[in-house]
Amino acid sequence: MIPKYYEFQNSAKILSGEFAIENIPHELKELGSKNVMILTDKTLEKIGTLQTLIDSIIDKGINIADIFTDIPPDSSLELINVVAKRYNELKCDGIIALGGGSVIDTAKGTRMILSQEKENLMDLAGCELISYGKHIPFVAIPTTSGTGSEATLVAVILNKIQNIKMEFISYFLVPDVAVLDPRMTLTLPKRITASTGMDALCHAIEGYTCLQKNPMSDAYAISAIEIIRDNLIKAVENGSDKKTRLAMANASLMAGVSFSNSMVGVIHAIGHSLGAVARVPHGDAMSILMPHCMRFNKDKLENEYAKLLLYIAGEEVYVNTPKENRADKTIEYIENMLKRLNELSGLPTKLSDANVKKEDFEAIVEKALNDGAMIVNPKQVNHDDVMKILEQAF
Repeated sequence: MIPKYYEFQNSAKILSGEFAIENIPHELKELGSKNVMILTDKTLEKIGTLQTLIDSIIDKGINIADIFTDIPPDSSLELINVVAKRYNELKCDGIIALGGGSVIDTAKGTRMILSQEKENLMDLAGCELISYGKHIPFVAIPTTSGTGSEATLVAVILNKIQNIKMEFISYFLVPDVAVLDPRMTLTLPKRITASTGMDALCHAIEGYTCLQKNPMSDAYAISAIEIIRDNLIKAVENGSDKKTRLAMANASLMAGVSFSNSMVGVIHAIGHSLGAVARVPHGDAMSILMPHCMRFNKDKLENEYAKLLLYIAGEEVYVNTPKENRADKTIEYIENMLKRLNELSGLPTKLSDANVKKEDFEAIVEKALNDGAMIVNPKQVNHDDVMKILEQAF
């Protein structure tokens, strides 16, 4: 069904395939950037992924003014303020982010400060507050296939003082260029491949079911789900397969585009809180919570979940499952996928396996109820609902 009104945007230029990063110098020149800052992390520097990027840029008319590698698993307000100051001091004119969600979110936060000519990211706190401002050329190269951050309008930044993960939302956070190169994810361990892959699946499922869904976001979500169905297990089993890695990178991006336009719901709201309170990695939280939150939403989403069975399990399973059982079968299929990934990689299936303590539940519930993702969940959520989901997932 087409809504009475909806908005959709996907402004990033996508470079996907073999040797995609070799085209970055051309894109930077088109954007007017010649003196770039590279943001990445020490792991990617150590294993040589950073050097692959440097080799693709050097001697092609682009100067690397700075390489900043001190980015932790959770980006923070303080870190972004430091990076932005350094960018100005070195007279950089563009950003390349090489990494997972934290690195790309750091780049987004840095771009926010620079484009708005501020010194503190907290000056920009508030949903949809950010205007276009000064253009800061921005190229994102994901090294995981999960967050979809290279194509989303969201940046998640840790506020250490309040111990919450803050969401900054604006269409102007979307990078100019998203680069999907299979070489960038070949070294991703099984465990992270599984976790980030389930994160992408969660983005697609919530993108397909949240209140702002529309025909365009549905198309991206469905394609992402089908690709994940056919490639996630394979990527965990054989991470050196470039074809599978590229497929998962595309699925992650498409899921990101979907949820950027339809938003996410209760799974992410509770997941953000688990990350802030119990430091559960985001993909792990999504994996554990997904079946339980889907069961919570099922009375509102029976038809949508039933339709998803075709995309998550394939035509044969869909046809052979009675209509009234399809929604439950979809959730069951996801649970079986999670169990298989646990066998292959050790991906946790319960909160207790992720070192979450029951005494933290109250703090997790409080933060989850105040998370913006709750606003577009198809079903209203209260304190007892979140507590019950946590207990079921424990």
